[in-house]
Amino acid sequence: MVRIPLFETPLSLREPPQDRLYPTGPGLYDRFGRHINYLRVSLTDVCNLRCVYCMPERMTFRPRHELMSDAELFQIVQALVELGIEKIRLTGGEPTVRPNLVEIVRFIAHLPGLKMLAMTTNGILLPQLAEPLARAGLKRVNISIDTLDPVQFRRITRWGDLDTVWAGLEAAEAAGLRPIKINAVVTRGFNDDQVVPLARLSLERDWEIRFIELMPFGSEAEFAQAAVVSSQETRARIEAELGPLQEVPGHDPRDPARPYRLPGARGTIGFISTITEPFCAGCNRVRLTADGKLRLCLLRDGELDLLTPLRQGMSMAELKQHIVAAIWQKPWGHGLPEGIIPQSRLMSQIGG
Repeated sequence: MVRIPLFETPLSLREPPQDRLYPTGPGLYDRFGRHINYLRVSLTDVCNLRCVYCMPERMTFRPRHELMSDAELFQIVQALVELGIEKIRLTGGEPTVRPNLVEIVRFIAHLPGLKMLAMTTNGILLPQLAEPLARAGLKRVNISIDTLDPVQFRRITRWGDLDTVWAGLEAAEAAGLRPIKINAVVTRGFNDDQVVPLARLSLERDWEIRFIELMPFGSEAEFAQAAVVSSQETRARIEAELGPLQEVPGHDPRDPARPYRLPGARGTIGFISTITEPFCAGCNRVRLTADGKLRLCLLRDGELDLLTPLRQGMSMAELKQHIVAAIWQKPWGHGLPEGIIPQSRLMSQIGG
């Protein structure tokens, strides 16, 4: 038996109390019995777009010395994989703007025990990077495309070019980064009229089109709350135009996007309903921010600082001990129904 510390928000390293025990064993578990085997790693808070629901146009990013170096990133990620993380998704900001990305992918992809390495990207730099990333060990990508209208795309992203993103998508498919998933954050007044054209892509392409409810964060929370479009509304709109959606059997309950298929479609459609239908019971993930914080829930501010003690000389054994103790206290779910909105970071500073 190992004693663990009780963390508060924000999380901090403390001496363990004497009244809480948990059994040792293989893998990472929280106190609710959820098996935590999925890590999302933010490589940078920097992005080459300024999507209206994500960050202000004049965004200030963290200085480079506050973020994990390659060596620090490798050490923390290696510790997590050795503890039982089996799937990693690289995120940002925009992960493709991180220097040495191909070498980072190569290192992580070859860690013993890791079963899947994926990435979420806006696709802008994939025409140049898709093939070398695939050769380095990246297995698949999620690409953010909120609309198929070029004018609307620029309005949402503030300066993005849809043709460039589409070229990146095709480069990813050609490089074998499959199955391709398209992420669309549905935002009222910006792209809610585009859900049908996006859903129609699944008829001819074997892609998964995923519609995501807008989530509130920090300074963008008021805008997000007013612009939420429920998955139920999105689904009704699609079915009214394209016919009934049929649930795809064999869904993994840990995947927040339950898949559906239009009649005769090659691909699938998913809905991520964080606001209206929380899926916290099946959550199997934690997040590592670009500045080295272990975040246990996307929509709660509690974090454990791993980078500072690592720079102060923390050993790998001590690092693992604190990771295990923190994950044990992963909260059951978010506090949005009670009006608790994460304030410490924007989405781009967490990695989604």
